[in-house]
Amino acid sequence: MSSVALAAPARSPLGDAVLLHLQVQLESASALLQACIAQYRAIRGRDVEGVLTRMADMQAESERRGRLERERTVLLTHAAGLLGIPPHTVTLDALATLLDPATAREARERSAQLRGTLAELQRQHQTNRVLMKQELAFVEHLTRMLTGGGADDAGETYGRPGAPTARATPFGSRTSGSVLRGLDLQA
Repeated sequence: MSSVALAAPARSPLGDAVLLHLQVQLESASALLQACIAQYRAIRGRDVEGVLTRMADMQAESERRGRLERERTVLLTHAAGLLGIPPHTVTLDALATLLDPATAREARERSAQLRGTLAELQRQHQTNRVLMKQELAFVEHLTRMLTGGGADDAGETYGRPGAPTARATPFGSRTSGSVLRGLDLQA
């Protein structure tokens, strides 16, 4: 046997570009997920500065992901030309036909890992949005209480769904439908 027969087939430039792109996408998605998890912790800890810092981190990574999407478009356009199909119809399976088997397998593995990371990112982001909405509702409630506003425009107040509503009086005491008086003076 010659040493050439034992050597692994060389990767194509397209294969290298696809694997590199998937790796960079995965790193970016992981960084975004870590920032999102850190933001969750900041929200739970009511760390306003931490929430804003993580938001800035997420914005910067989102901008990076925009550049990565442009690079992805270039890769897909190139592959589409080789396959003779429109770029928007290129799938990973179609792309894999242009790659050696080992590169195709690695691309599929990285793609699956990327999809999993993006799904977890979406779940964490949705959790953060719900938590943030709850925190803001509470702040709005406190603001109304301090300004003597009581119920909002819809006549609702902050509290558990289905629980009796309470409204604030100008002096901060809470009532449940009846009026309580601190002083009952007559002149």
